[in-house]
Amino acid sequence: MPKLIAPMVPRDPKDAHRAATPLELFFDLVFVIAIAAAAVGLHHSVAENHALEGLAYFCVAFFAIWWAWMNFTWFASAYDNDDTVYRLLVMVILAGALVMAAGIPKMFDGLNVAGGVTGYVIMRVGMVALWLRAAAGDPARRRTALAYAAGITLAQVYWVGFALAQPLAVHVSLGLFLLGVVIELAVPAVAERFATTPWHRHHIIERYGLLNIIVLGETLLAGVMALQQSGGDHFSPTLIATAVAALVVVFVMWWVYFTDEDHLTSHELPDALLWGYGHLLIFAAGAAVGAGFAVLVDTLTHHAHIELGTAYLAVGIPVAVYFAGLWFVRDRKCLTGPAVHVLLAGALVILAALALGAGMFSLAGIAVVTAGLRTWLARTAVVREAVS
Repeated sequence: MPKLIAPMVPRDPKDAHRAATPLELFFDLVFVIAIAAAAVGLHHSVAENHALEGLAYFCVAFFAIWWAWMNFTWFASAYDNDDTVYRLLVMVILAGALVMAAGIPKMFDGLNVAGGVTGYVIMRVGMVALWLRAAAGDPARRRTALAYAAGITLAQVYWVGFALAQPLAVHVSLGLFLLGVVIELAVPAVAERFATTPWHRHHIIERYGLLNIIVLGETLLAGVMALQQSGGDHFSPTLIATAVAALVVVFVMWWVYFTDEDHLTSHELPDALLWGYGHLLIFAAGAAVGAGFAVLVDTLTHHAHIELGTAYLAVGIPVAVYFAGLWFVRDRKCLTGPAVHVLLAGALVILAALALGAGMFSLAGIAVVTAGLRTWLARTAVVREAVS
């Protein structure tokens, strides 16, 4: 049984047996609901020929999901003491995630943000309470913890004002949203300069990998649901072959993420911020691939209002972004020689193929070749060792 309340002292960043806890795994599963809601909104927007508008709303929703998840994950890596108060505060954050997930569909209806902001603020208030506990339990990093608490609080004041100011023109709302993003991103960059929090490198790598598995699982689920909803009368050899090609693409996405090389090579703040923030591209692209698969099925079964070429773009562009994101956060940091740029080259080839009218089978083929070439070249590449 956990203690009712215990000092929130810093964890050992070199603990040899640190792994994700059952509460962290539960935390991830709750966020699956929000990720699925954002992907469904993107799917319907693209299928109804509102791709740019839907993409903008998807980015708004996904940033809120990812940022709340990321902030808690790094905090837990440094300060998780698993007492009863900690568990209850995490459950407050989870309740906020569910409220936000319920409000995400409205975000795709003219950027109605009231429900989403309400859930987001609930999550962030829970984080403020956790940071105040860390400030009391870790005197050496009190300024850092208080800076986090103050920065998050100020950001929530901004978001409440943003929600109350609605309705605004969409372009004005998006501009104000980007300003809020800058404020949120600045909080860790400023706070960590007082004293770095004692996050556990291997634990963080595992946590990010687990979320990526969940995102890829959502991608598979999106494809299956789209096939089910299309109805048995529409099944054809083309549709089945397309589903197999989509499955191959997801397998490749898993393959190129989980490699032998360390994702995060140091504890230096610039490296940690780049790696942590850069994963937004990877996670969002992974979720968008699932939405693209659903759009493709809708198009093949004549349930969408777009051309087939547009549906292929809805799949291929996120795959290219996923490859490029992995190159940005990992390969260019940990590999040398020709292996460094394989994923970036694969992303560019995918985009070029899409411009030439490539379909799902070509995309799957390029993905397989990219993964195979990267695996082969990485075996002989000089790998930069991670700093423990």
